[in-house]
Amino acid sequence: MFARRHPILFSLLVVCGIGAVMIISVTALFLFGNRDSTFEFGEKVGVVEIQGVIADAKPIVSQLKKFRKNEAIKAIVLRIDSPGGGVGPSQEIYSEVKKTTSEKKVVASMGAIAASGGYYVAAAADHVMANPGTITGSIGVIIEFANVEELFKKIGLSAYVIKSGEYKDVGSPLRKMTSKERKLLQGFIDNVYEQFVTAVAEGRQMPEKEVRAIADGRIFSGEQAHELGLLDSLGSMEDAIALAAQLGGIEGEPSVVYAEKKKFSLLEFLLGSKVSEAIDRITGGALHSGYLYVPGRGADNG
Repeated sequence: MFARRHPILFSLLVVCGIGAVMIISVTALFLFGNRDSTFEFGEKVGVVEIQGVIADAKPIVSQLKKFRKNEAIKAIVLRIDSPGGGVGPSQEIYSEVKKTTSEKKVVASMGAIAASGGYYVAAAADHVMANPGTITGSIGVIIEFANVEELFKKIGLSAYVIKSGEYKDVGSPLRKMTSKERKLLQGFIDNVYEQFVTAVAEGRQMPEKEVRAIADGRIFSGEQAHELGLLDSLGSMEDAIALAAQLGGIEGEPSVVYAEKKKFSLLEFLLGSKVSEAIDRITGGALHSGYLYVPGRGADNG
C-alpha cells in the first residue's frame, strides 16, 4: 500500500537501502579481505624486512616497537637483504634489536646479501641464519671524497672558499687533501670501526680479538661465515620462521605477520625533504652500497 501511495518516496528508500548495503559490503571487504594479518587469532611470528641501502632507521625501529608491544606476537624474524648503509641508521636499528631481544626472541634471516651495515644489525639478534651462498661480512667502515681540481683547471673554473676553521671544508672536491686532514679522518674512521667491532663482539658473544682478525672488509659466503662463528646456522626464510616459532614457544604452524610498509606520500615527500636530498640518497647509496659508510663527496684522488 505504501509503495502505491508514495512511489517516489518508496523508490528513494529502495535506492538508499541498496546504497547502504553496497557501502557495508565494500567496507567489510576492505576490513576483512585486506586486513592486516595481526587481526588473525592465535600466536604469531612477526617479520620485519630490511631491504636495500640502510639510510633511514625510523621505519624499522617503529616496526620493531610495534611487534614488541603486541602480545600475540611471540617472536620476530628480521629479514635482511641489504648491502649496508649509513653508520647512524645501522647503529639505531642494532640498538632497537638489542632492546627487543630482552623481551622477545629475534631471529635474523639473511637473504641474497647482508653485508657491512646489513651484518651490523643482524649481529644483535638472538640467532643469525643465512643461506650457504648469502653474501655477508664486509665488517669495516669507509668514507670517500671526489677531487675535481684538475678538471676545474682544464675548463677554466675557479672556486673560492671562506671558512671559520681549518677543518671546516675537509674533503672539499676543489683541492687536494692535506696530510693533517687525512690523519684527522683516519682517526674518525678508526673510532667508528672500533664501535663496529665491539658491537659484533657483544652481539655474537665473540672475543674482540677473533672479530678483529676477520674485520678487514672482506666478504664471506654464508657457509664461510658460519664456520667463522658469524652465524648460528644455515637455512632459508621458512627455516628462520620455524625456529622463531619454536623459540617463542609456539606449538604447531605459526601465523606469520609482516610489518606493514609505509606507503609513499607525495605531500610528505615535498614537505619533508628536498629533491636534492633524495638524489643524494640515491647516488650515495649507489656509491657506497656494500659498506658501512660515512656520507662523503665521492672518491679522493689527492
